[in-house]
Amino acid sequence: MTLTLVAALAAVGLLAAMLAIHEVGRRLGDSRLRRGLRDDGAAANAVGAAVFGLLGLLLAFTFSGAASRFEARRHLITTEANAIGTAYLRIDLLPADAQPGLRKLFRDYLKLRIVAHRDEGEARATALLADTASLQKRIWDAAIAASGRAELPPSVRQLVVPALNEMIDITTTRAVAAQNHPPTVIFGLLVGLCLLSALVVGHSSVTDSRGTWFYPAVLSATMALTLYVVIDLEYPRQGLIRVDDADRTLSDMRTAIRAD
Repeated sequence: MTLTLVAALAAVGLLAAMLAIHEVGRRLGDSRLRRGLRDDGAAANAVGAAVFGLLGLLLAFTFSGAASRFEARRHLITTEANAIGTAYLRIDLLPADAQPGLRKLFRDYLKLRIVAHRDEGEARATALLADTASLQKRIWDAAIAASGRAELPPSVRQLVVPALNEMIDITTTRAVAAQNHPPTVIFGLLVGLCLLSALVVGHSSVTDSRGTWFYPAVLSATMALTLYVVIDLEYPRQGLIRVDDADRTLSDMRTAIRAD
């Protein structure tokens, strides 16, 4: 089942649940009204304001966090492309006989990094991660051996090693960023507050005989759409909102390296 379908089902489920809870709240309020029980207007307004205030705050933080993580993942792709490009250029400092082998390793490595973060299942991702580590070690060993030759000044290694370190380190950063999501309890609290807000709206709507369903429908649809977008932003390799366009930076670099 694709993430788009899961997110859509979650949004539709929240929409239906909020409308149902609204009806429950309306009936509870109507029952109390028939028994002659009336709520304190000030207390009801205070409770409603607290619920909606907390819901708005949680929505703002959740949406803002999802958007920030989405942009961070895009920027990491550019950062990795720059790191690979810098390390590739530093090959020119090494002995001429070591350069062809290293350039081939870099071409293979870049090809691997382009597909490494595509959503192809956990088993495939684990295999690609292992291949990445293996190729990194081969590049590192070859570059260290070449930069340590006696005829080269020490400054060559001082330029080559940091560039390789940055290129290798960014792979871990990207892998961690891809797994960085809010705790499940945050989504649970968000859904719970949405349902509680629908209950409050339903309970307070018994005194309003006009437009009983319009505002609850707008509230429910807004919350459902927001939940869908947040989930989609959190998984930018699986949903409709994707970071695939940022991969063009790596693809363009691969084209340039192949033409070198």
